[in-house]
Amino acid sequence: MPAVVSRHPDRDGPPVNPSRDLLGAPAPEPRVEPIRVGGPNKPYTVLGQSYTPEREDLPFTERGLASWYGTRFHGRRTASGELYSVYGLTAAHRTLPIPSYARVRHVASGREVIVRINDRGPFHRERVIDLSYAAADRLGITGGVSEVEVERITFEDIRSGAWRRGTVMDPAAPSMPGGTDPGVLAGAMPDVAPVAPQPIPAATEPVAAEATPARAYTTAAKGFWVQLAALARRDGVERLQQRIASDLQPLQPLLAVFQEASLFKLQLGPYGSREQAHAAARHAQSVLQVRPVVIERR
Repeated sequence: MPAVVSRHPDRDGPPVNPSRDLLGAPAPEPRVEPIRVGGPNKPYTVLGQSYTPEREDLPFTERGLASWYGTRFHGRRTASGELYSVYGLTAAHRTLPIPSYARVRHVASGREVIVRINDRGPFHRERVIDLSYAAADRLGITGGVSEVEVERITFEDIRSGAWRRGTVMDPAAPSMPGGTDPGVLAGAMPDVAPVAPQPIPAATEPVAAEATPARAYTTAAKGFWVQLAALARRDGVERLQQRIASDLQPLQPLLAVFQEASLFKLQLGPYGSREQAHAAARHAQSVLQVRPVVIERR
């Protein structure tokens, strides 16, 4: 079964005994996704400061401090409408388009990670990006804020494959011991965006021809997934997603909604073996009264 993700109501921190298999999951592969007009890309104001998100496909680089999200926000909605997972390789940025992808490089070590921008923040003047716990772990910076360089991956970089250049990723990067008291992490805690989450665009909204319809906080990593539901209506599958996210934490390594053809599919995963996936499926069936199906993504 996947690692339990526990929360503390007043402070953030790393997951208890984080799963190394999930922390080492494949990075999201950038794809051309339409930049929404409005929604999470509307101008907004936080703490008296106004921000205007970029809505064009433009290069962007920035250098500054990175912080990270922890278990306090696991399962909560991001500004994009997607659920945050400590195990997803995602990040929050004040003005980069949602959705978009970025390369984040740890200045001191040279380690890099590709993340999907799906949230707003941080709102601390010296910080430029809030990483998911998994992304911070990949860079080896879960012990506190660290200096990074952020480079947006443009549509042309994706089309040409240029984004693949010599990325230095180290899944074995040292992470904080599971027994560490989250209270010592005050320097690493992100300023979370107090922005009302915006819904993911409905399937009937126009999208660019090159766009992939999947909507999840990471790309569909290879491995075994447990499909909990396949519904024609997005609101129905999102209600089930919220129910599981709030009440059934042990079932959340990754909880994602994928749109395939005319169906919205709620899936758990990825699991490293078919046996693990079937064990999760049996547990889900007994708790949720659903008939899950195990599928393999190659």
